[in-house]
Amino acid sequence: MWGRVSLGWRWTRGWRLGRAAQDQRAREGGAQMDRAGIELNGTRYRWPSRPVVVVCIDGGDPAYFARGVADGIVPNVERFMTTGFGAVADGDVPSFTCPNNMSIATGSPPAVHGISGNFYLDRDTGEAVVMTGPELIRSRTVMAEFSRHGATVVSITAKDKLREQLGKDMDLAGGSVNFSAEFAGRCTLEDTGIENALELVGLPQPHMYSPELSLFVLEAGITLLEQRRPDILYLSLTDYIQHKYAPGESEADRYYRNLDAAFGRLDAVGAVVALTADHGMNDKSHPDGSPNVIWLQDLLDARFGKGSSTVICPITDRFVAHHGALGGFVRVYCHGSLAPEDVMRVVRPLPGVEAVYDKPTAARVFELPLDREGDVVVVGRTDTCIGAAEADHDLSGLKGHRLRTHGGISERKVPFIINRPLRPEYAATAAAGPLRSYQIFDFAINGVDPA
Repeated sequence: MWGRVSLGWRWTRGWRLGRAAQDQRAREGGAQMDRAGIELNGTRYRWPSRPVVVVCIDGGDPAYFARGVADGIVPNVERFMTTGFGAVADGDVPSFTCPNNMSIATGSPPAVHGISGNFYLDRDTGEAVVMTGPELIRSRTVMAEFSRHGATVVSITAKDKLREQLGKDMDLAGGSVNFSAEFAGRCTLEDTGIENALELVGLPQPHMYSPELSLFVLEAGITLLEQRRPDILYLSLTDYIQHKYAPGESEADRYYRNLDAAFGRLDAVGAVVALTADHGMNDKSHPDGSPNVIWLQDLLDARFGKGSSTVICPITDRFVAHHGALGGFVRVYCHGSLAPEDVMRVVRPLPGVEAVYDKPTAARVFELPLDREGDVVVVGRTDTCIGAAEADHDLSGLKGHRLRTHGGISERKVPFIINRPLRPEYAATAAAGPLRSYQIFDFAINGVDPA
C-alpha cells in the first residue's frame, strides 16, 4: 500500500464524465487563459494559467517538516522551501479542522464564513450539533466560485464531514469533482461529479483510522491532475498520524516520506503546489502518559450546580477515537441566573488555563461569528486540554498512546509553503506579516509568476 503511493504508480482507468461536459471542456480549453478570474471575500483571483494545487495537511504542525528536513526525509518539501517559498503562518482559533478548512477554502476568517468549530450548541433548540451542514457556511469557496465561472475544479477530502461545505454551490456539470476518500466507493456523478473513484485510483477503500486515507486523497488528486488537468485542486488530509505519533517517530517518518513523494509528483506535472495545515498538534499528557485534562463541566457543576451551564467541546465530530473529544478550546453556555463573569472568575486561576474570554471579546480576538459564540471561551495551555464531564469522554481509543491534540492558541501555527518563488509584492507582504493560512489560495494563484 505504501509503496504504491511512494513509487508513483499511475492508474488510467477513468473517471466518467457526461459527453456534454467533455465537449464543453474541449470547446473552452483554449479560451481559459483570457478569462477574467473571480472575486471572493475581498480578494481578486486571476484565472490560473497552470493547475494550482492546495494541500491542507490535517494536523500538519510545522515541527514535522522541521524534523523531516533535518533528517532528510522530505527532500521535495525542502526543495520547495529553498527554491520557492516557505514560512510559518497563523491559522484560526479554535485550531480545529472545520473552521480552518473553511477559512483556507474561502480565503476568509470564521467571522465571514461562519464556521467556528466542528461542533456547536444551537441556542434555539438547545441541541449540540455537528457544524458541517452546507446551510451553515456563509460563503462560497474559491473552488465553487471558479467552477461557477467555467473552471474545472477538484475538491477531495479525507473525511466526508467537509465535503458538502466545500462543495456548496459548486457546478459539477462542467467536469468538476467533489468527493471524500471516506466514501470513495459510493461516488455518483450527480452528487460528486465522479463515479468509480476506487477504480480511478486503483486502491481499495481505505480505513478511516489509517494513514492510507490521506494517501488515497493525494493519489486521487495526482491521477485527476494527470488525466484531466483541472484548473484548481484542493486536497484535504486527515490527522490520524499526527494524533498518534510525534515528529521523528518511525510511523510519522514513514507517513511524511510518502506525503513528500506525492508532493514531488504534483510538482513534476507542472502544478503550482501550495502546502498548509488546518492546525498544529501538541502532546497534552502527564509524564506518566495519562491525559492532562481539566474536566470543566464537573468543576462548574460542583461550584454552581448541575444544569447551570453547558460545556461544549467543539473538537467533537464522529471520529474521536484518536483524541477522545479532548482539545484546547471549549465554550461555556450559561443558564438561568449564572453570569459569564462568575464562570470566568472561577476558571481563570485554574492551572493549565491560558486564556478566558467573554463572548464579545472572543469573537473580536479570534475573528469569530458573534452569533455562534458561547458565553465564555476557555483556552488551555500547550500541555493541557479541556473536557466537559469526565464521564462523557471515551478515552479507550488512546490506549497505548499519549494524548496529542489541538484546538488552542498554541496549535494555530501552520506551514505555508509554495513550490515556486513569490512575486516581489507578495514576498513583501509575507515579510511584513502576519501571514495567515487563509491567504494560501491568494498566494498560490496571484502570488507566483503565471508562466
